[in-house]
Amino acid sequence: MNDPKATAYAQRFGRVFAHIERHLDEPLNVERLSRVAHFSKFHFHRQFSQYAGIGVSAFVRLLRLKRASHQLVFSRKRVIDIALEAGFESPEAFARAFRQAFGQSPSQFRKSPCWQPWSERYRLPPRERSEKMDVKIVAFEETKVAVLVHRGAPERVNDSALTFIEWRKESGLSSVRTSRTFGIVYGDPDTTPADAFRFDICGEVSAPVPANPQGVESGTIPAGRCAVVRHLGSRDRLAESICPLYREWLPQSGEEARDYPLFFHYLSLFPEVAEHELVTDIYLPLK
Repeated sequence: MNDPKATAYAQRFGRVFAHIERHLDEPLNVERLSRVAHFSKFHFHRQFSQYAGIGVSAFVRLLRLKRASHQLVFSRKRVIDIALEAGFESPEAFARAFRQAFGQSPSQFRKSPCWQPWSERYRLPPRERSEKMDVKIVAFEETKVAVLVHRGAPERVNDSALTFIEWRKESGLSSVRTSRTFGIVYGDPDTTPADAFRFDICGEVSAPVPANPQGVESGTIPAGRCAVVRHLGSRDRLAESICPLYREWLPQSGEEARDYPLFFHYLSLFPEVAEHELVTDIYLPLK
């Protein structure tokens, strides 16, 4: 975004989106959010709708339902507790809103989540990074990992993540509390055909991985120089850190990318921390 005025406008809305994510459990009305953006409250709703493609109330509800969908799949919270956290007065009202948004009831989604309509429903405008990009060059040490290869639509990576979590619990070989967790992405999910997309879900191990029903195998992330940038918040927005890394930092740095894919180190995981508190280090392998 080269227009300074457009960039400033986007940053103001970025503050609004970040504020909503950090305060989902609080009342979020037009007057409060317009103050965050320093816009007139009389025009903010229309500005927000034009920018986000959805009204303020619908946007807030969608983010609360998005959080609820993750809680249903990745936590053991009761549906009624998830409904109340999402701001609904009853499980019935929650179920109606959830089905309308994602095409499944909460109980159906918990048992067999269908991520495709969910991901299509949750499409929000891209943001500019609010903080300055701080890129470090590090020497990454060779790391032995257990690998579950996901092939297929990016929207279904969460299904593979559940399988990997199951393997971790059953095997005890790569505890989420003591072993690092990585993801290796072999193409841009926005441009790679679904049938060609590959994403490796990895957990650090100290011993070879024996045969298992989940299909997890032994692998290695090789040693080498890497540029690293830290991404704070939702992993749905990793592109906000990846794009400027390739578009701005790499050509200006004089460095060349190595023939190895981009990979992520997940320093925190949901549901141990809230989505807006997630921390992810992005590694760009260099020659």
